[in-house]
Parts: sequence; structure tokens; C-alpha cells
Amino acid sequence: MEAQLQQNYTTQFGSENGQAYFAPGRINLIGEHTDYNGGHVFPAAITIGTYGIAEKRDDRKIRLYSENFAALGIIEFDLDDLSYQKEHDWTNYPKGMIRYLLEQGLPIDHGMNILFYGTIPNGAGLSSSASIELLTGVILKDLFDLDVDMLTLVKTGKRVENEFIGVNSGIMDQFAIGMGKKDQAILLDTNTLKYELIPAVFGDYVVAIMNTNKRRELADSKYNERRAECEEALRRLQTQLDIHSLGELDEATFEENLQLIADETLIKRARHAVTENQRTMKAKKALQNGDLTAFGQLLNDSHRSLQMDYEVTGIELDKLVEAAQKQPGVLGARMTGAGFGGCAIALVKEDALDTFIDTVGKEYQDAIGYAADFYKAHIDDGARKL
Repeated sequence: MEAQLQQNYTTQFGSENGQAYFAPGRINLIGEHTDYNGGHVFPAAITIGTYGIAEKRDDRKIRLYSENFAALGIIEFDLDDLSYQKEHDWTNYPKGMIRYLLEQGLPIDHGMNILFYGTIPNGAGLSSSASIELLTGVILKDLFDLDVDMLTLVKTGKRVENEFIGVNSGIMDQFAIGMGKKDQAILLDTNTLKYELIPAVFGDYVVAIMNTNKRRELADSKYNERRAECEEALRRLQTQLDIHSLGELDEATFEENLQLIADETLIKRARHAVTENQRTMKAKKALQNGDLTAFGQLLNDSHRSLQMDYEVTGIELDKLVEAAQKQPGVLGARMTGAGFGGCAIALVKEDALDTFIDTVGKEYQDAIGYAADFYKAHIDDGARKL
């Protein structure tokens, strides 16, 4: 892979001096739509991700090329104009990172050439955008010998997403991609950014990623609407309760105070945020105790809550998960990511995986009219120089 990309870099940029880097994608095992509600999330970095070959230039031109968008060719801009431009398409993600790191006073004083190649299916909900952001961050840190730690790169990536691109997302994606460790999931308290690494060892089971192949455009989805609904539910609860986020509530306290919210839709949205946070804490215990059956049941409960209370699944994800949950050798399945398309995960016995893929794939295609894709995920280290 690396040798091929080096060759492609030479073809595009006429140089053999590019350095190689990698940033993973991520799956979230459980804890969905809790990050911006002040709850816990439980993501892991995976072996599918984004490669980069990069080197400094001796002028101030930035030239970026992606193998995934080859038809767009090399997109070029200047270090002196890092404004968002729609026609610059995917390169707005690296551009935002460069801009905000410069704004932090870091000495990025030359242009650069970067070739990108992502193995993350576009729009699948495995965080290709955060992967590009953190990849750009580790490239800049290395090329310019920047005195910047990974947490700063993580926070800068979130800022790019929120302020430069305009997606009101939480910090989970960048955090998992920056701080990931092989064979470990990250239990992250999104309120405090305190985190624990929990062994994610599944024995005879593997995490199967199931891609609906329905494109999910986060910025255009109902993501911001759900976030606003949760904020309104919180605001109503705060008229009587001394809390800063929905993540601070246990289920009993929430149920005792429904009259403060007094709106059926807002109650459902907030109920998901509260119960999903509790499920995430239970999932940590289940993994620590090696209780994969309990862990699988939590995955199933999570999907049901996302379907019924948060209403972010849709027919494609529901069909895929429903088909997966009834297969032999499956302990649990749920959507992962923001929803409205994208991916689901299932915990599947490894020796049943081929049959699982055939059966679920056929059932999905018969119901939806086009194929799903399946990947076996291994949990990997975070963004790094190769």
C-alpha cells in the first residue's frame, strides 16, 4: 500500500521525498448522540482509515490531491488565503486545520504537497472527515516540528468541523482517531475529556461493520435539529434542576421530572440521551468482566432507543440491524455514527462470519434493492507517522 502511494505521489508531484502518515477511522461501540449531551461515548480507532504522503515546499503554495476524488485533480491554494471555499470541496478539511493551527501561533511558514488516500467508504459514518483532519494535524506537526500535543490537534479538528465546515458535532470522532490504542476502546466523558482505555477483546467474536451504502451527509441531515431538541429539553429541566447537561441525570431522576419538559417529542429525545449514557457505563463493566452476552444486549437496546426515541435510523439501518440480530452467532447489533444511513456494527462469532455476511446481505438487498458492504474491523492505534 505505502509503496504504491509513494509511486502515485511521485506521479502527481514529481518528487520521491514524501513522508508517509496514517489516521484511522473510528467506530463507536456504544454511546450514540451522547457526546454533545455531556454523556459518555465508547469509540475505538480501526484499521480502515486515511493515508497521506506529504512534504514541504519552498514556496507558500498548498497542493492537495486525493486518490478518492481523482477527477478533481490537484486542488491548490495559498498559505496566505485559507478562507473556506465551496469549490475547494474536500480540501476544506485540511485547509481548516492549517488555518486554525496558524491562528494558534504555530510556525507553519511554507506550503506543502499532500497526497491523500482513504480506505473509509465515503459517507459511511466512520468519520472520514475527522480522519482527514487528524491526518493533516500529524503531518503538520511532523513537517514543521510543531510543539503541539495530540489533544490540541483533536480540539482543533473539532473546531474545523464546527466553525469552518459548519457541522455542530461533538469531540468524539477526533478524540478516538487521535488517542486510539490497539485492542482498546476509549471510554470518554465528553464533559471533562477524562478518559479510560478499556480492553476491547472479543475472543471468538469479531466486530462486523455493515455499510448500508446510503450516503449520509451530516451537514444536511437532522443532526442539528436533534441537538437543538436536546438543548431545549435541558433548558426546561434546568428551570428546577441544577444540571449542566443531560448526561448528569440517571434514569430515575429523569423519569421523575418529565413534567418539566412537557413535550412528547422532547421527552423522547432526552430519554435517549439519558438512557444511552447509562448503557455506555454498563458496557464498560460488561467488557471489563468479559461478559460479551451482556455487552451484545446493550448494543440491541441502544439501537432500539435510537430507532424509537431518537428517530435517527431509517429503513436501511433498521433492516440491516434487524437482519443481523436474528442470525446465529450474533450477540448484538446497532447503528453506529450519526445515523440516517451510514453503518451499523454487529458482534459476530468469527466462524459464522461468512454465513452471516451472505444471509444478511441477501435479506438487505431483497428488501432495499441494492447491496450492503461488510468489513471486519480490528481496533488500531491512533493518527501517526508511518
